[in-house]
Amino acid sequence: MMDRANFLLFISCFMIRLFTSCLAANILNITTDQSALIVFKSQFEHDHNNILARNWSSNTPVCNWIGVTCGSRHQRVTAINISNMDLSGIIPPELGNLSFLVSLDMIGNKLHGNLPEELAKLKRLKFIGFSLNRFSGKIPSFFEAMPNLQHLLLRSCSFTGSIAPSLSNISKLEGLDLMFNSLEGMIPVEIGNLASLKKLLLSGNWLSGPIPASVFNVSTLERVDFSYNNLSGSLPADMCRNLPSLKYFSVYSNQLYGQIPSTLDECSQLQTLELEFNQFNGPVPKQIGNLSMLVSLLLGSNNFKGEIPAAIGNLANLEILDLNTVGLNGPIPSFIYNISTLQWLYLGWNNLTGNLPMEICLQLPAIQGLYLGVNRLTGSILRELGNCSSLLELYLGGNMFTGEIPSEIGNLLNLETLNLNANYLSYIPATIFNISTLKILSLRENHITGSLPSTIGQQLPSLEQILIGGNNLTGSIPDSISNASSLTKLDLAANELSGQIPNSIGELRFLGLLNLEANEFTSESLEMSFLTSLTKCRRLRILWTPKNSFSGYLPDSIGNFSSSLEQLDLSNSRIKGRIPKEIGNISNLAFLLMSNNEFTGFIPFTIKGLKNLQVLSLTGNRLSGPIPGGICHLPNLGELTLSKNKLYGPLLACLGNVTSLRYLNLGSNELSSGISPTIGGLKDLLEFNLFSNFLSGPLPLEIGNLRAVTSIDLSMNEFSGSIPSTIGGLNNLINLSFAQNTLQGPIPDSISKMLSLERLDLSHNNFTGSIPKSMEALQYLHYLNLSFNKLTGEIPNGGPFAYFNYQSFISNDALCGPRRMQVPPCSSYHHHRSRQKAVLRASLISLAVVSTIVALIISFFLIKRQRTNKVPSDQMDSFPAVMPERIRYHDLQRATNGFSEANLLGVGSVGSVYKGTFTDGTVVAVKVFNLQIEEAFKSFDTECEILRSLRHRNLVKVKSSCSNIDIRALVLEYMPNGSLEDWLYSQDKSLNLSRRLGIMIDVATAIEYLHHGYAMPIVHCDLKPSNVLLDEAMVAHVSDFGVAKLVDAEDNAVLTKTLATFGYIAPEYGSEGLVSTKCDVYSFGIMLMETFTRKRPTDDLFTAGLSLRGWIYDSYPHSLGHVIDATFLNWDEESLDKSVECISLIMRLALDCSSELPGERTNMKDTLATLQKIRKRFFSHF
Repeated sequence: MMDRANFLLFISCFMIRLFTSCLAANILNITTDQSALIVFKSQFEHDHNNILARNWSSNTPVCNWIGVTCGSRHQRVTAINISNMDLSGIIPPELGNLSFLVSLDMIGNKLHGNLPEELAKLKRLKFIGFSLNRFSGKIPSFFEAMPNLQHLLLRSCSFTGSIAPSLSNISKLEGLDLMFNSLEGMIPVEIGNLASLKKLLLSGNWLSGPIPASVFNVSTLERVDFSYNNLSGSLPADMCRNLPSLKYFSVYSNQLYGQIPSTLDECSQLQTLELEFNQFNGPVPKQIGNLSMLVSLLLGSNNFKGEIPAAIGNLANLEILDLNTVGLNGPIPSFIYNISTLQWLYLGWNNLTGNLPMEICLQLPAIQGLYLGVNRLTGSILRELGNCSSLLELYLGGNMFTGEIPSEIGNLLNLETLNLNANYLSYIPATIFNISTLKILSLRENHITGSLPSTIGQQLPSLEQILIGGNNLTGSIPDSISNASSLTKLDLAANELSGQIPNSIGELRFLGLLNLEANEFTSESLEMSFLTSLTKCRRLRILWTPKNSFSGYLPDSIGNFSSSLEQLDLSNSRIKGRIPKEIGNISNLAFLLMSNNEFTGFIPFTIKGLKNLQVLSLTGNRLSGPIPGGICHLPNLGELTLSKNKLYGPLLACLGNVTSLRYLNLGSNELSSGISPTIGGLKDLLEFNLFSNFLSGPLPLEIGNLRAVTSIDLSMNEFSGSIPSTIGGLNNLINLSFAQNTLQGPIPDSISKMLSLERLDLSHNNFTGSIPKSMEALQYLHYLNLSFNKLTGEIPNGGPFAYFNYQSFISNDALCGPRRMQVPPCSSYHHHRSRQKAVLRASLISLAVVSTIVALIISFFLIKRQRTNKVPSDQMDSFPAVMPERIRYHDLQRATNGFSEANLLGVGSVGSVYKGTFTDGTVVAVKVFNLQIEEAFKSFDTECEILRSLRHRNLVKVKSSCSNIDIRALVLEYMPNGSLEDWLYSQDKSLNLSRRLGIMIDVATAIEYLHHGYAMPIVHCDLKPSNVLLDEAMVAHVSDFGVAKLVDAEDNAVLTKTLATFGYIAPEYGSEGLVSTKCDVYSFGIMLMETFTRKRPTDDLFTAGLSLRGWIYDSYPHSLGHVIDATFLNWDEESLDKSVECISLIMRLALDCSSELPGERTNMKDTLATLQKIRKRFFSHF
């Protein structure tokens, strides 16, 4: 009995001790968890609303803390969820002591630093959520030591380096999210070993190389996102064989190529397929139509061939379809209307034509987003669109819609975005302003007239963007605009708005962009009070108000603009007085453009405070004084343009320290001194212009350090000495002018090393010696002026010199060369040769002369016979000369209603053109020659002679003719869209940038055919916008060959007494009557300028020696914004730079085409190629 009692006592004591020791251990472990979290809290640098600071306290049990969960069995911390609390700080090593932790969620904070290695002790972790923080360094390798980890979420954590193959050791991993970091390198092949993986999300990194084939063997995969990387290679043909559960697959925006696998339909569970923005080619497989569960299909911006399969219309669950930029032609594909579930449809940047179908809203009842921008759709905008009651976003911009915007659009009471840019629309209905949900109203580049409603701000309270630039709006900006309190962008540029800019505009506290360029605004006060009011817009980043008539003074309050202001453009606005020193307070200003005003006084020294300034343009004012030295302390300055002022003093030596400079233009001032050797520090300078100053002294050797420079103009100064030989190292130099200085010595042979040189002007100096023969290697040189020097010796004849004429070399001492140079021939024989050799030479010369004369006589009769009888046989083979069938006068009279004035299309120099309709419904243009004019008979014969042999899509076709004693008439193809001249100068028509470029490419194609596609080149002789006609598809056709000429070779010229239209005539044509293909090139260059400036060469602006070409030349390249058609300046800030760059390249070509000397002009073959390259670069969707 005692033994039993002792045993029970022993057992009781043991159990009590065991209990107390377990209790002690439990208390210790709880304390450990609490201590770790208290340390974590102490690392917080920011705790929004102090939530954890108040709650995580030792006075409260750990398991009751916010974001902390404890297990019921051990009462240990098993989960931490402090996501989206806006916490900042670091993760301490002590967090590794939470040994029972299963879930750690810190998503959406601002935690930073490195992840501590001690986290590797958390062996029970199944879930790690660190996404949306600011960690640094590489992804830690310790994650592979967590055997139970199932979800690793590291999205947007700022990690760098590569993806470690060791991640594949986390064998239970189901979700891996590494999106939006800065990871690079290849996707490791070992990822394919993660046999339980369901989600693999690697989007938004810098990953490269092919997608490993092993990825496609992970049969558990449901979601794969590799979008926004640099992946290359192709997709495996059997990619879906082992992916039966795949629901989401995205490779959006990579560099993948090859064909889309036809076996895609084996991924039968697929709901989202995103292949957009790659280089996939070949056909789109019709098997995609078998993916019955597909909800989102993005195929846009690839290089597919063939038609998009109609089987896509079988996708009964499809809600999103993106076919942007896939080369669609013709009407909108009919299969789309079978997808009644469709909510978002993207068909932009294709070549769709025709009208919108009236049933579109009935057939697509769920449509929320309709994107049909940048196509060739025509007709009016359907009233029936007002029935698409679910529509949120409507994009129809960049088409050819005409007429009024239908009032029924106002029925779309859920509409948030309305984009009808770049059409030919004429009127905004009042109902548009009833859509209270509207956020973006974009109607740029139309023909909209009328005024803005006085209550616009009250009616559209949700409006965030008003973009109506490039129209014909009149009136003023309503005061109620201030009620649109959410407005972030207001673009009213290039209209005819007038009056004052209301001060109430300063109440728009969210305004980020204000563009009022090219209107007729004035200022009610001399101090331009609207600028003062705008200083209250503390988020304003871009303020553009150039090309107005403010006629006031900049207020001192301009310095009160917030640090958010980055771009300020007040150019061409007749602003007077001084530039306030307070302008130096706008600390973040990057672009300061105040050119072509009437500013006087000094450039303020406070400009040195603009440390972020990238562009400073003050050209064309009346500023005086020295250039402030503070400019040398602007570390980001890329462009400094101070030309055409009255600045004096030395050229600052410290400018050589502004190594960020790319463009330096100080021309046309009164600067003195020399160029400092420090200029050599500008190793990235592209353009260096100091023309027309009083600079003197030698050119520094360091000028040869400007290795990136493309243009140097030091003309019209007083530089002396010789050209430094170091200049030969400027391999990128295109334009070099040292004209009108007092430079001397020989032309250095090193110039021949500048292989990119296109223009070289050394005229009006004192250069001596010979012209280096090595300059024949300058194959791109097309302009050379060595006139008015003291050069001697032979003019080189090879390379580009074969195309120069005497004007490049006039007024030198003793040059010799070919007769065409109008210099004496160079002697090649010694005077001491024997009389016998002289007699022999004379005999040979006589024989050659006689032979040449005989050959010329024979050739003359052969050519005359050929021209009399028919065109050459090779020409006939290519273009069979089929004379149009004659038509009766009676038929013409009936077709034109008796040549009625109602049918009159236009009147030219030798006759009139009528619209005619034959009895079979054929519409034609009938050109009737005025036989009272002497040239009419010859003009008729010429057009018949020329046009009968020509067949080209860009030439107007002759359908028939009528000729008898009373009438001469040609029946021509009818062009329903009139002439280019009509479109350029009409008040109710406009052409956007891409369309004008396309028209000029059509014209160039036609002229290139005339010059190079014919055995005997044809010169049109009268190229001008009124002779360029546009068909129903806006394709251009060249017409009117009444003064055309045949020449016997491309570079030869013929004499003529027939003159073309003033303003377009090449100099040699107008003064000497010499006609060659280069005359057409000149006219084409002038036409290019006119097309993109909308200024005729005969405009009243061009007087007192100023011409259209001179106007462009003076503005090229940095002031083109002042001369180009204002409608091109309506782009948003992302597109403006591209449009100006495009036009700059076009104007450069136009200047090359219209060079004064024929030999310096390019030919039409090269001109066409250049235009096509420009279009491919800027408008790749064509």
